[in-house]
Amino acid sequence: MEYIVSARKYRPMSFDTVVGQSALTTTLKNAVKSGKLAHAYLFCGPRGVGKTTCARIFAKAINCQNPTADGEACGECESCQSFNEQRSLNIFELDAASNNSVEHIKTLMEQTRIPPQVGKYKVFIIDEVHMLSTAAFNAFLKTLEEPPAHVIFILATTEKHKILPTILSRCQIYDFERMTVKNTIDHLKHVAEKEGIQYEEEALAVIAEKADGGMRDALSIFDQAASFCQGNITYQKVIEDLNVLDAEYYFRIIDYSTQNKVADIMVLLNDVLNKGFDAGLLVQGLARHTRNVLMAKDAQTLPLLEVSDQMRQRYQEQAQRADTRFLYTALKIMNDCDINYRTSSNKRLLVELTLIQVAQITQPEDTPGSGRKPRRLKSLFKQLIQQAQPIKQSAPQVAAAEKPNTQEAPKPQQTPPVAKGTLAGGPATLRLSSIGSSWNSLRQQNKKMQILPGTQGVETKKTDEQEQFSQQDLELQWMAMCNRMPQRLSGIAARMKNMNPTILEVPNVEVVVPNEIIKTEVEQIRGSILATLKLYLHNSAISLTFRVAEQEEKEKILTRREQFELLTSQNPSIEKLREIFDLELA
Repeated sequence: MEYIVSARKYRPMSFDTVVGQSALTTTLKNAVKSGKLAHAYLFCGPRGVGKTTCARIFAKAINCQNPTADGEACGECESCQSFNEQRSLNIFELDAASNNSVEHIKTLMEQTRIPPQVGKYKVFIIDEVHMLSTAAFNAFLKTLEEPPAHVIFILATTEKHKILPTILSRCQIYDFERMTVKNTIDHLKHVAEKEGIQYEEEALAVIAEKADGGMRDALSIFDQAASFCQGNITYQKVIEDLNVLDAEYYFRIIDYSTQNKVADIMVLLNDVLNKGFDAGLLVQGLARHTRNVLMAKDAQTLPLLEVSDQMRQRYQEQAQRADTRFLYTALKIMNDCDINYRTSSNKRLLVELTLIQVAQITQPEDTPGSGRKPRRLKSLFKQLIQQAQPIKQSAPQVAAAEKPNTQEAPKPQQTPPVAKGTLAGGPATLRLSSIGSSWNSLRQQNKKMQILPGTQGVETKKTDEQEQFSQQDLELQWMAMCNRMPQRLSGIAARMKNMNPTILEVPNVEVVVPNEIIKTEVEQIRGSILATLKLYLHNSAISLTFRVAEQEEKEKILTRREQFELLTSQNPSIEKLREIFDLELA
């Protein structure tokens, strides 16, 4: 017996057997019952959802001589018999992918003039109609606009946006939906029972997810899995045959993450990579799994899970163990990884860092070594900093220590805590209070480095420093000041980098600005600029003035040719290089 693939063997022959398109089939059956038929229909949607199949069933029902009360073809009249035996002269099917020229359309239009021999209508089914050329569309347009009364066109396409608007406006448009996972599983169960094949529902769910909404793809994968499994379709054999990562990995990664088991996740990742799976696909699958867990937390969103009943139960169980905030944060982290994966030069490291971040979401903040935020390092050194704080001397003790002629010996002062270690020369004492900086001192130092508009100055020591400074020192501190200016002053900072402060006579400084607008802007922060220069040049007598440049002081903007001529005048070798390579200035 000749073997026929399931997609052809179990192709629907009536509206009632079409899967997942109940709204469309009901509309078409009602049109047949009422006799209110349009002259042109357009069936559009993704591949493998039944567009051409519904077109054939509809064409058969239109010409049926004894339609049923539901609008179905009887299957027994001469018209139905000729259609089933593929000898009908009233139904023509054209593949526009290979017959897309003007000549093919003209030949088809000539056949529309001949009335039907049996039945009421001549039905023309044009599959993949978007493949017609523009000239063919134009040749088809006139006939489509005013067709003969006995002609009905049924167009099918997967890319509706490629069809001319003038064609769309003359058709009744039916949008076919993608197959849901549940509908696909139910149909695969029906086919498996017809074929006498044993199956596991989880295995059929994997096939349905792999088909991505296409029933024809699902049946093709089903045939492949049935051949590999030898009549017993199991979950393990299906994921092995289709090279699909076991969902158990996703469940284990989420469980490890909620328990902060980073090492176990790294071992699991290595196992996945050793099996030949791509790390990027792992992140995508994990993100999809996390989304399903999030949907399973609420009974209202539970129907959004397109999985088998057994898998839905597992999602619900894990959703009870996972916190909602953890799932939200994990989804964002994995989405960022998916965005950056293609451009990353070290993809494995990117995925490892992503999984580490996910595993640290629920880690307690005071846990040493969590590495999430810099402030957590404080807990590591809290005890060390406390030990390093020197004990302050009281005022009487200091006063007594400063008296050289007193008869009474000064009381021994209490020494601050020290860390002792043994060196080559004997025991040594190391004062921990001299190591590094405290958090408070860092904040004070950072505060001094910020220039704020409208302030009268920066915190400085109450001293009258009068140190001399050179032009080079002034330019260095000016540029450093511009680099330290906050982000909100980035515009004026960029303009100030092009200004050259000049020492008129120490400590008087003059800055030449290009125009009055920029002068007004820098005058607003003049107090902060002056205080900063006083602080870093160690001279409290500095005075600062701003002056608009004269016409002769303004730098001339050179054209590209003038720049090149200036370079060649300074370095004749550039002109020789141009002559050697026969270059021209663009």
